[in-house]
Amino acid sequence: MTRMNVQTQIQTELDRAALARAKGNEGQARVCARRAAGIALREYFTGRGTPAPSTSAYDLLNLLKEDPLLPSDLKLVADHLTVRVTEEFRLPIEADLIAESRLLCSWLLNK
Repeated sequence: MTRMNVQTQIQTELDRAALARAKGNEGQARVCARRAAGIALREYFTGRGTPAPSTSAYDLLNLLKEDPLLPSDLKLVADHLTVRVTEEFRLPIEADLIAESRLLCSWLLNK
């Protein structure tokens, strides 16, 4: 996949996340933010000469948390993107997952 195509796919997911949030659907916004991170993660693994060990963004985020090259603030972002929602479908943390996903994607694509 070309670099431009990857960035376009990531931006599309982040745009979908923002639209979902604007409609009051934070759960869908979280899903889209996580998918954007998954696209960047697959590119990150490919760039390191390793095929992504999973197609699941959730699995890749959990794997990334173990990466010694990942700065601690981005480990927290990866953690936020894998937090389960409450029974009321709310995040149990205060976080802007769209902004955090954008930050993580940028770091991953520049490595």
